[in-house]
Amino acid sequence: MRPTRIAVALLALGAFSTWGNGYAADAADFGKVEYERKCAVCHGLKGKGDGPYAVVGMSVPDLTTLSKRNNGVFPVQHLNDVIDGTAILAAHGTRNMPIWGTVYRAQVEEAYFDAPPFAAEVYAHFRILALIDYISRLQTK
Repeated sequence: MRPTRIAVALLALGAFSTWGNGYAADAADFGKVEYERKCAVCHGLKGKGDGPYAVVGMSVPDLTTLSKRNNGVFPVQHLNDVIDGTAILAAHGTRNMPIWGTVYRAQVEEAYFDAPPFAAEVYAHFRILALIDYISRLQTK
């Protein structure tokens, strides 16, 4: 019998939540850990754009002022599109920032070769939302 999409989604959610529970013992703030592993090298630990790779000659934005630069509104969708790789920023010229959505989807496809196509999307979306949540907490008041 072939499982339905809902059953597979529930299995995927269960697998991710089980992994998340085990991970939570090591790190109470998944978004922060994800940020420190993926973003801090360029944007800095505090999001000011002063990470070790920022000195390589790239202009790295200060993530703590996203709301301020957007009239007090945190740009969730724009940030999602930038992290996922769907937003092409003309002002940046070539894209120096990794396309994390593609990286996250590939992780699922490599680890679970028989996973349904939407599992990679769910996983990528979860990781990106964790990053966005943490970045929102970095905003200056």
